[in-house]
Amino acid sequence: MKMKAIHTCIRVYDLEKSIEFYEKALGLKVRERKDYPEDKFSLVYLGDEESGHEIELTYNVGHEPYDLGNGYSHIAYEVEDLEKAHEEHKKMGYKVTELSGLSDSNIPKFYFITDPDGYDIEIVRKK
Repeated sequence: MKMKAIHTCIRVYDLEKSIEFYEKALGLKVRERKDYPEDKFSLVYLGDEESGHEIELTYNVGHEPYDLGNGYSHIAYEVEDLEKAHEEHKKMGYKVTELSGLSDSNIPKFYFITDPDGYDIEIVRKK
């Protein structure tokens, strides 16, 4: 059976702040927005120009900030110039970890940036 990943859904507390983060920090663009006022929620799909995969932001009206628990790990995006992206994210004022790598290499391969709701996003050096 062949399958294709289409989107990853995350629940957000402040929809506009989250849209701004994903547009600025990751260069994603809003592809579609669906507001369901009678059901008190909105869905916003953001994507890049490369993969076809989307991030679905789900906003539930009146909900308190979400408890991420200990099961969520991260979403990952790759970049051509890891050091440049790292510096840009720091200049934007986002929470960013130091450049890091695994024990099999001396070259930094990734870092993490945190979105407004506390979700971690791994930024990986393109192979």
